[in-house]
Amino acid sequence: MSRPRIAVAVNPSAAQGSHRDYGHRLVGALRATGRTVDEISADSSVHLERMARDAVAAGVDALIVVGGDGTAQLGTNVCVKTNTPLGILPSGTGNDTAEGILEMPIGDVDAAIRRLIESLDKPTRHIDAGLMSWKGGSRWFCSTMSAGFDALVNETVNNLSFPKGSSRYTVGMLIELAKLKPIRYTVTIDGTSTTEEGILTTIANNSQYGGGMQICPEAKPDDGLLDLMMVRPLSRFDFIRIYPRVFKGTHVTDPRVVIRQGKKFRLDSPKLTAYSDGERIAPLPMDIEVAPLALPVLDTRP
Repeated sequence: MSRPRIAVAVNPSAAQGSHRDYGHRLVGALRATGRTVDEISADSSVHLERMARDAVAAGVDALIVVGGDGTAQLGTNVCVKTNTPLGILPSGTGNDTAEGILEMPIGDVDAAIRRLIESLDKPTRHIDAGLMSWKGGSRWFCSTMSAGFDALVNETVNNLSFPKGSSRYTVGMLIELAKLKPIRYTVTIDGTSTTEEGILTTIANNSQYGGGMQICPEAKPDDGLLDLMMVRPLSRFDFIRIYPRVFKGTHVTDPRVVIRQGKKFRLDSPKLTAYSDGERIAPLPMDIEVAPLALPVLDTRP
């Protein structure tokens, strides 16, 4: 009987390289259990994804990615609609997929490694995935996609060298707040279109994003639906008043915060670019569709 074979894909630039040893610690712990481990690392995300695809095609029993939300999205695109479950060892600037969907411990690498090892002996869990499609391409996500103020914040955060950690999102928000203005969107949900104004729009399979913000607190990763959250135009002062509430999800009680659910979306607005899981994706218009239970994952829930 062959030993279980695990592929571990490490993003060496996650969190600006501050957690480079996490992958080696995970590999060592997995090998100590008697499992065969293929350690994968590359100098670019494109190369890393190609190597991870090759490992899954070769028949590994699981793929564990080491990194943040961008690396989690890489793993999603490799494992979606396969029989290979995805696991995440959180080590990035934002770890919302690991925390909000997979319920992994954050900030304690030893506890996270133990949770991953325990999950390898549990049945595979299946969650929904979202497919983003635009002229010339497509990409899967399992957490969120955004277009508007929050996407602009992501772009700013990606260009910041300081501070480290989730506080980068707060700094990015303050920088973009100075340029805040209403955005006109055309939104189509399950065939019904409306034109409306907002300052940001997020489509979510996860309750959280941006380093722990409870952006769609009722979103479920396995209900066959995606949640759209739009914030209507408001002043900078009102935005600053509402912003702290997003960390507890109580912002949704404000009448200028609108949440809708659906299976198929189309989002359009001139000159806007969509971001997903902290990564720049493509200019709008974009179609977003849920694929129910299409992503196998390790069941790392406590």
